[in-house]
Amino acid sequence: VTWFSLLALGDCGGRKGESGGRQSKQAADARARAAARRRGRRLRAPATLKEQRDLQPGRRLPQRRWVRDRWANPAAPSRGRAVGPESMGARPRPREARWELQAQDSNLRPPSPLIEEDQEEAVFREVVSFTPDPLPVRYYDKDTTKPISFYLSSLEELLAWTPNVEDGFNVALGPPECRQPPLSSRRPRTLMCHDMMGGYLDDKFIQGSAAQNPYSFYHWQYIDIFVYFSHHTVTIPPVGWTNAAHRHGVCVLGTFITEWKEGERLCEAFLAGDERSYQAVARQLVLIAQFFRFDGWLINIENSLSLAAVGNVPHFLRYLTTQLHQQVPRGLVLWYDSVVSSGQLTWQDELNEHNRVFFDSCDGLFTNYNWREEHLERMLGQAGERLADVYVGVDVFARGNVVGGRFHTDKSLELIRKHGFSVALFAPGWVYECLEKGDFFQNQDKFWSLLERYLPTHSICSLPFVTSFCLGMGTRRVCYGQEEAVGPWYHLSAQEIQPLFGEHRLEGNGRGWVQMHCCLEDAWNGGSSLLIRGLIPPEVGNVSVRLFSLQVPVPPKVFLSMVYKLEGPSAVGVALELTTGDAGSCHVGGISALSAETSSRRSPRPLRVPPTKLAKWVGRCGQQLSGGWVQRCYEVNLRGCLLQALFVNFSRPPGSQEEENFACRLGEIQVVDASSLLTPLPQVQAVTVSQVRWQPAASEGESGPAGLRLSCTLHWAYLPPHVRCFRIHCCRGSGGDSPCRAPSEPERPTLLGLAFVNRYRIVDLAVAPAEPGRDGRVEFLVEPIPKEGFLVPRAEWGRAAMLYSTPRT
Repeated sequence: VTWFSLLALGDCGGRKGESGGRQSKQAADARARAAARRRGRRLRAPATLKEQRDLQPGRRLPQRRWVRDRWANPAAPSRGRAVGPESMGARPRPREARWELQAQDSNLRPPSPLIEEDQEEAVFREVVSFTPDPLPVRYYDKDTTKPISFYLSSLEELLAWTPNVEDGFNVALGPPECRQPPLSSRRPRTLMCHDMMGGYLDDKFIQGSAAQNPYSFYHWQYIDIFVYFSHHTVTIPPVGWTNAAHRHGVCVLGTFITEWKEGERLCEAFLAGDERSYQAVARQLVLIAQFFRFDGWLINIENSLSLAAVGNVPHFLRYLTTQLHQQVPRGLVLWYDSVVSSGQLTWQDELNEHNRVFFDSCDGLFTNYNWREEHLERMLGQAGERLADVYVGVDVFARGNVVGGRFHTDKSLELIRKHGFSVALFAPGWVYECLEKGDFFQNQDKFWSLLERYLPTHSICSLPFVTSFCLGMGTRRVCYGQEEAVGPWYHLSAQEIQPLFGEHRLEGNGRGWVQMHCCLEDAWNGGSSLLIRGLIPPEVGNVSVRLFSLQVPVPPKVFLSMVYKLEGPSAVGVALELTTGDAGSCHVGGISALSAETSSRRSPRPLRVPPTKLAKWVGRCGQQLSGGWVQRCYEVNLRGCLLQALFVNFSRPPGSQEEENFACRLGEIQVVDASSLLTPLPQVQAVTVSQVRWQPAASEGESGPAGLRLSCTLHWAYLPPHVRCFRIHCCRGSGGDSPCRAPSEPERPTLLGLAFVNRYRIVDLAVAPAEPGRDGRVEFLVEPIPKEGFLVPRAEWGRAAMLYSTPRT
């Protein structure tokens, strides 16, 4: 263990530490070790917007350059910023580096001072203080300091916005996943515009909340575009929605809206002048979408415009669209049918000569809702080859003189699809807002099942493909069959890929059937599972249901896994099936064709024992697991194949001649390139602790000394492409020993939550008060969950510990 001397310097906020002659040799040894590590691994300064977003610590950086273990000034003594583990099984990083960060502003206090560093973790020291240290209310909930998504309320706020380190919580994991057909195809599309009670409700809490009975959307297979709508000037989609949509390959748009007299004034300010004004607004909108990783904008100007202002609208739209396409892959700008070319606010309910100029200047038109079939017929001549770029609006609330709506929305879609247009479903959350909350899932499934025949599905086209069917909510948290916490939770970013919901009946007399539903009552990993119920009639041996549509060019060897649980005493057989394309050139090994199906429908043979090289990852194959779950594993050799679908097959028990009812819960499906499991993963590095806040715990009903509540921000370095999420844990104890690694009876880490960026805000963590003359200790662990979905050994997690003490009197 090496102790560092910490000296206060400038605006960096470092605290004075203890130093002495006995420490000089130890400090020199520490500097020598740090220099040796730097020679082997150097991190360069992030130079691009993307690098700033991904790598900056969870705080504003002081206007001095910080270097790992030392200041840039070589004459200065060693001093603290937190450094993560670099050995103990660390895997090699793909490039050498040096952590040199030039600061952008210095309004926030730096991390707690580093007091020691060994080869496993950094340790920070804090003196407990109840002095308020407020965080910016735009980014943090004022009551709890939980990170929140935000909007901008004025033109001034929009033009003043610049990327800030605090914005890092709200950045999505990445762009939409690949799917087929792509958005650029000419197939009519489906847009969902989410408008619920003003927006920014429970979904604004980036790290989740304890909401009971929240709204959940999970029919992503039908959707091409998701719009988050509110009546704030600039609606930035909450990152949970962006992550959930992107995981399913769905494009996400924010909303830029102006309304009423205030909207007229705002539009005059940036549209009535020269091009510099509207170009500045467009550039800001592009920068916001680029930084937060969503995909574009719905432009909704619902107020009258002067002739000067309306004359510049096409130029504004064209400039915005061009800039967005350059900066955001597959970016999209849509115009809402409101203002016409004369500047009057006159909804047209169609594309015509009065609003055509706006349609021609961007990627599409979202029509108003009071249309009739004659409007659709007239638009055929106006749209030409761009039929799919006309999104015919459908108000699910059925307000005004509309076709369909509510549980009759299928009538609207029937007419829209008849003429080949795209559809824009406005506020399908009607099933949640206006109907019984206790019946939400039944009503949600009913609503979308009525539209199913008018909503083409999409295919997943990339690996790895892993899902636990979690909805991003639940009544408890489960990790691989083990219950970790009890109580309601809601975290949209944690939603996993959802299947092709619906009811499927056998052809013929229709006696055989299979239904799929979300199930919050049990889970393998997360908060829910997929419940499949069905009936096998006497005249057939099995029934199957398609879970996912795929278009995946597969690698030579694929690892598949299915975790399931049969309910009750049923002896029905459960098997995973897959469909491969182009049997003429597709060579398949380790698989057998089903006699009842075409040659492309195949059933893999389960592995009793995983291959030796994969045993580290998949050691539970064929075993009965906790909670009654069973895992089946498969290794399949494929050459020149296209994986097209995944099915689950239910077969009657041998000798049975009766109807067989069954209920099966699916807990997880994995389809992974087997070679990717052998690729070294990066290790979580440079865990820091900052933005510390202490509060006394409520003493009511508690015995002994009053406890403490700790809030702080963790930040770490990791390469985002490798990870699905991070699980954040803690261990609490006292003194210098790690409670997580005590020689006898080490404490089991407590799960605090999930992070989908390289930072996490811990809020009101209960810790014991420090005893006089003895430090309290809390240790934080950052567990990366790779995209392949397997658990990473604890030795490769990131670590940081904090020692805290009471102030000296």
